[in-house]
Parts: sequence; C-alpha cells; structure tokens
Amino acid sequence: MKAVRLVMALVLVLGLMTGAAAAAGYKVTLITMDQMDRHWVSVNEGADRAAKEAGNVTYSWMAPDVKDDAKQIEMINNAVAGGANAILLAANGPDAVTEALKEAVAEGVKIIYVDSPANFPAEATFTTNNEAAGNTAGKELIKALASAGVSEGKIGIVNVNAATASTVAREKGFRAAFEGTKFTILETQYGEGDVLKSKEIADSYITQGVAGLFGANEGSSTGVGNAIQEAGGKVLGVGFDQSDALRELIRNGFLIATMAQNPDVMGYEGLKAAVAVLEGKAVSKDPVDTGVTVLTKDKL
Repeated sequence: MKAVRLVMALVLVLGLMTGAAAAAGYKVTLITMDQMDRHWVSVNEGADRAAKEAGNVTYSWMAPDVKDDAKQIEMINNAVAGGANAILLAANGPDAVTEALKEAVAEGVKIIYVDSPANFPAEATFTTNNEAAGNTAGKELIKALASAGVSEGKIGIVNVNAATASTVAREKGFRAAFEGTKFTILETQYGEGDVLKSKEIADSYITQGVAGLFGANEGSSTGVGNAIQEAGGKVLGVGFDQSDALRELIRNGFLIATMAQNPDVMGYEGLKAAVAVLEGKAVSKDPVDTGVTVLTKDKL
C-alpha cells in the first residue's frame, strides 16, 4: 500500500513539474540595433502583441543604447545565458555577430531576423525589400525635382554606416534610380543614425549646393529634414522610416516624402514564426517582404 502511495505521489510530482514547464512555455528575446528610433519601439510592440496572443511566451526586448557591434554581441550572449529559446534579431552588421550566432545555435537557440539579417542562416526573415524601397525614394525625389524645374545637380546621401545590410541596400536602390539622369550623387556620408550628426552632414551637403538629399533611416532623415528647415527649404529631401518628427517635417514641407516601413508587422510575424519553429512546425526560410508605404503630405 505504501509503495502504491509512493508511486502515486511521484506521478503527481512529475505531473506538476510537467504542468509548470508547459505553463512556462518559451522564452523569446528581441535584440535590435539600438533604442534610439521609434522604428524599434514599433518592432517591440508587434512582437509583444504576438507574445500575448500566444499565451505561452515569456518575451523581452534588449537593445544597446547606440549602434555598436560589440554591444549587440554582448546582448546576444546575455540572451543565450538567460535561457532564451529563440532570438529575434535586427543585425547591426551582417558579419560582426556571426560567431555569437553560431554559439547561440549550438546551444539550441532559434534565430529569426527582423528588419536586417546577418550573413548567417536563420529560421525565417521578416524585412522590407530595402533595395526596391530605396529605388522608390530616388524616384520620388527625381519627380519632386522635376516639378520644381530641376533636371540636374548634386545629390547627397546621409546613411547610417557602410555595414548595415538594410541601409546599404536602400542606398543601392536609391543610386540606381538616378542612373541615366543628369544628376551627380556625391560620396555618401555616415552619421550612425544620430540626428545631430546627420544634420551636420546635411548642413555640409547644403553648403556644397546640392539639389536634393536622402536620409537612409529615421535618425538620418530627421537630421536631413532639420537641416533643410534651417536652410529655409531651398533643398528637397526624402527619407526613410516614420516618426512624429518626420511626419511634422513632411507636413511643413521640409521633406517631400518618407518610405514608411511596417516594423510592427516584422515584430509580430517574427515572434509568431519563432513560436511555430519551437513547436516543431515548418516555416519558410525565404525572406518575407513586410511592405512599405510612400508617406507624403497628402497621406498624413
């Protein structure tokens, strides 16, 4: 009788342990490039919404204070050490985080890319078709310049850095739009996505007599718009991403348009994919284009 009671007690304990494990569910961590842009807040909001809908996910967001490869690598290592089952990653540089990702995968962690992938295989990728969107930005600027009676001149690009895959692709698409025109695109300058640094670069371009400017992300675009505003709106500019500041610059005519991504969709679909993979379900490894909208004054 004692033996039966002992067996029943063990079964009960094991059942409680299994139930606790099921209740705990999966641990998923979002790691973005930084905390500076509204873009990343939206990615987080989308992922958080999907986690709450799933009901079996412990979700958290980690990000360096600024774009820095070493800090992002530290975040990846910390997430693994903290028991993450999956990481949603927006890679600051395509190659810098490779070793950290290899170590994470070796520990059984699933990698999902949101916004900007690294050069390392992942379970799924949710991102904007950045080259196509950059090309659209270029065409929008050319159209606006034509409406202003400008068919030639210098164009400046304020980018984040020379490594981040998403913004490099945007620049590539933007430059392609000007092929066959009489415009000359000047050497790209990098402001690390910082508004003040980007404004200083844009100020310098304006001093050089550019006809147009392109900001490759939220901070770059805000800096470009602020510089154009300070210069009295004599230069036309287009940007990338969206925020209250960018909307105000467009509303007041200091930016022609911005390429508005859907970062909430990236986070939402990214977390759903992470849960699916952890549950053993098949997901496509082909990059999923989460779309972009040309946000102009009449679409605010």
